[in-house]
Amino acid sequence: MLSVITFLPLAVCTVLLLLPPRALSNRVCSWVWIVTAAADLALVIALWAAFDPGGGLQYQQRVRWIPSAGVSYHVGVDGLSLPLIALTCLLFLAVAVYSLRETKRVRSYVCLFLFLQTVSLGLFVALDLILFFVFFDLSIVGMFFVIAGWGHGERARAAALKFFLYTFIGSLALLLGFIGLYLAATPHTFDIVDLTRANPLAGRGLYAGLVLLAIGVGLAVKTPTVPFHTWLPPAHTDAPAAGSAILAGVLLKMGTYGVVRIAMPLLPGGWRHYALVIVIVGAVSVVYGALVALAQTDFKRMIAYTSVNHMGYIILAVGAAGTLAGSDAQARSLAVTGAVTQMVSHGLITGALFLLTGVLYDRGGTYSIDAYSGLAAHTPRFAAVTAVAAFASLGIPGFSGFIAEFQIFTGSLASQTVATAIAVTGILITAALFLRALHGMFLGVPQLPQTTPTSGITDLKRSEALSTVALLAVALIIGVAPRWLLDVIEPASHTVIGLVAR
Repeated sequence: MLSVITFLPLAVCTVLLLLPPRALSNRVCSWVWIVTAAADLALVIALWAAFDPGGGLQYQQRVRWIPSAGVSYHVGVDGLSLPLIALTCLLFLAVAVYSLRETKRVRSYVCLFLFLQTVSLGLFVALDLILFFVFFDLSIVGMFFVIAGWGHGERARAAALKFFLYTFIGSLALLLGFIGLYLAATPHTFDIVDLTRANPLAGRGLYAGLVLLAIGVGLAVKTPTVPFHTWLPPAHTDAPAAGSAILAGVLLKMGTYGVVRIAMPLLPGGWRHYALVIVIVGAVSVVYGALVALAQTDFKRMIAYTSVNHMGYIILAVGAAGTLAGSDAQARSLAVTGAVTQMVSHGLITGALFLLTGVLYDRGGTYSIDAYSGLAAHTPRFAAVTAVAAFASLGIPGFSGFIAEFQIFTGSLASQTVATAIAVTGILITAALFLRALHGMFLGVPQLPQTTPTSGITDLKRSEALSTVALLAVALIIGVAPRWLLDVIEPASHTVIGLVAR
């Protein structure tokens, strides 16, 4: 069933490419994408309904692929991956609905996103390091073409190239770390389950540290954390709105998911030894991302920097989970649960925010906050949805962000009191930057000279409203009644903490 869910979008993509161009109109291509994404989401809901939260890895499939090198097609799902699989399918469906407005090379556009959906799902179900790496690298290729082909002008090509070079170099570091794990294992294997059971780097000292460094750098570039974040703002700013939503909502999670799936359970000794370094990187990313976002006058660039801030919370939590002194297993497990919940929450809320930036650019031709004022009087639905998304992003109670950040801070506070206290200030800075942006764009009387005539800007279209409101509605459901999500994540978090403490 996992293979069907994973490769259904790619199969549809292949059919679309094989059909003659004249056989499919732009509208038909868009609706084929919507139906495919909806079918994939329905399959994931069915899988979720039959999933046993306490059953560990389930729906496993293992087929020999490159047996001489210890590589297999091994897939499965547990409480760490299932929420991200569901997030991926939901976000791609929302982007498909939003993209009904797209008119530029629609068939190629649809096929690229179908390809990216398969790649994203493949990574989250992969239980072999080489299979993980293949999907990790293919996501870079797919997003490169999305940014370069449908971004904003000539700058998009430069932003796409920077994105590709940075993340591809990071993936090479990741591959070196994987090879280091392979060589340390007896017998040699790339299988994540077998490596987790064997713990081949236990007591290996410097060698284990170098392997963790290679894997950590590769995942940090993808996440991204400070100082590996510089590719992110131009990539987001110059990408199309749909591309930014997938980049922030799904592709960034490949880095943080790799931490809880690979770095922590496969390198427990190294993770414990360097936990303080990881915590410091997380706290710096939280504060730095928020402060730089506060300084932005470009609305989309501001949201891009808030992603650095929100990813920092996850890194803080997983670092604190590796600190055995001063905390108990329950607190460390709570931190990991909060980290996974934050991955889901950030994907929903920031995905919606990036789709809304596309509405702003479509109407006004700029992301500049200073170019707009008094928009609420002319676009009340757009103003209301943007305000809800902004408040959800800053972690207000009632939304998923509050649930995630509360768990992260509670689980991290005992062992990392100072770093957690510093990270909490990120919430205050995030509140300030969103309130400033909302006031600048939606409230007050338009000031002259003003480059954008706000009176001529139209409100949300049906497809735009449906896609963004659906994402925020799920964030609201998690914020009000999170038990259905936490029941899936918590057993897997306990397992990770048990492996780290070995």
